[in-house]
Parts: sequence; C-alpha cells; structure tokens
Amino acid sequence: MSCIDLHSHSTVSDGSLAPADLIRHAAQQGVKVLALTDHDDVAGLNAARTAARPVEISLIAGAEISVTWRDRTLHIVGLKIDPHYPALQQGLRAIRDGRVDRAAKIAEALANSGIDGSLEGAYGFVRENIISRTHFACFLVSRGYAGNMKNVFKKFLVKGRPGYVPHRWAELADVVRWIKDSGGRAVLAHPGRYGLGGATLRQLLEEFRALGGDALEVVSGSHTPEMTQRFAGLAAEYGFLASCGSDYHGPDRGYGEIGRIPPLPSGCAPVWHDWPEASALAVSAA
Repeated sequence: MSCIDLHSHSTVSDGSLAPADLIRHAAQQGVKVLALTDHDDVAGLNAARTAARPVEISLIAGAEISVTWRDRTLHIVGLKIDPHYPALQQGLRAIRDGRVDRAAKIAEALANSGIDGSLEGAYGFVRENIISRTHFACFLVSRGYAGNMKNVFKKFLVKGRPGYVPHRWAELADVVRWIKDSGGRAVLAHPGRYGLGGATLRQLLEEFRALGGDALEVVSGSHTPEMTQRFAGLAAEYGFLASCGSDYHGPDRGYGEIGRIPPLPSGCAPVWHDWPEASALAVSAA
C-alpha cells in the first residue's frame, strides 16, 4: 500500500470526518504524506495542518475543483496550491455560490417527483460550507429511498434520474490557471469515472496538456486495476506526471479507504518527484 495519499475530503465539503479527525485517521492508516482536497473549498487546511504536526504527516494543500468541459462535469485536483491566492479564492467562492443555486434546483426536481423536504434535509447533513449531491444522498438514504450511498446516486442524482439538474461549473482553462498561478500542480482526478470514449478522452487529455495540466490521477479509489494500467500508459504517452489518491470521504461514504491504495505502476513519473516531503518514501513503483 502507498503511504502517500493525494485525494481526501473532510466535513468542509462532503466528507464525514472533520479535518483534524481525518488527519488522525490517516496517521493510523500509515499515511505519511496527505493532501486534503475538499470540493471547491480550502477552509479545512489550517486545522488539518495543526493536527498533522504531532502525528508527523506532511500535509499538502489542495482542493478538488468542479469544471464543466463540453457539458460534462470533471474534477481537477490542485496540489501544493497557495490557498490565499486571490484569483483562486475568488474562483472557489463563485463555485460555492453556484452550489447553493444548484441545491435549490435539485430540491425542486425531487419535489416534482414526490420527495418533499429534501433541501432542509440535505442541509441537515452539511457540517461546514459546501452543499453537494452527497448531502442529498445522505438525506435520501436516511429516509429509506435507497439502501446505500452508491445506489441512491444511481436512482436519483445522476443524469436521467429524478434529482438530476444540469449545472455550469468553472471553465477548465480558468481552473488550471488558478492552480498554476498559485504555485500548484493541476491533476485530472479519477479519469476512469467520466465514462469518456477513447476519442473524447484523448481530446480532453490534449486540451488539458495544452492548458498546462500537470498530471493524471492514475491510482484512484474508484479505479479498477485495468483502469490504473490504462491511465499509467496514457500518462506516459502524453507526458503527464502520475498521482494517486483514495478519494476518501469517510467510513460511511462508500469511497476508497484512506492510505489503502496500491502504489503507482512501474514506469510512472510521480507528481511528487521533486517534493522534499516525499523524497525519502519509496512508493513510486509497484
């Protein structure tokens, strides 16, 4: 297992552990380098950094930023960002404002299908700033509309289902620029989750590279071994660095366990290749 995990979430977005609790759990799992990458927010980084010192975890400042690309939602992880960079702060604030508007539309769509009270119910699961589909999913599971988080998304919250609403997130070019100008590296998160055909995927990778994108998340909590090998090959082909992350959201959220992801396949160039925090960790080869 890898002791570097560069994709995790806390209660600042849609995780179930507060930032400090997330850090302590990561330490128990043997993680040595952790990126906190909450959705569209960096508010948990200070608490996480304070908690990381006594357990000797190197915390990487990050965020997972929502993007619309050709009417598809993608996520770009920024690693080693400056969370105080003004353009990044302004961009994230605008995305969070958009989440509030989307939540009202999701609640309206669910009400039209006979499910009332979902907006108040979803906010009942919000611990910090972000309202997301995960909070609606928690509400729907709590009311017995589905047995678990994975099924409730499939039944209600994805395209073609009663609670889905289209939404326009930030532009890919803007997000890459915010990350890069803040001193960070831009990573295409869990590329295997987008269901892109071969030609469309290559168009995305070409555009991402042209915009200055740095890396692919080759190892992800939602990738199969076959996906991992495929994206390792594409990273090498397109000259991207390779990242790895569990996409941990908490013990009750149905994502990968923190620190329990395989190492990068042999031949990958790690996104952390020049980070002093990771220089002593032999985790880049299978």
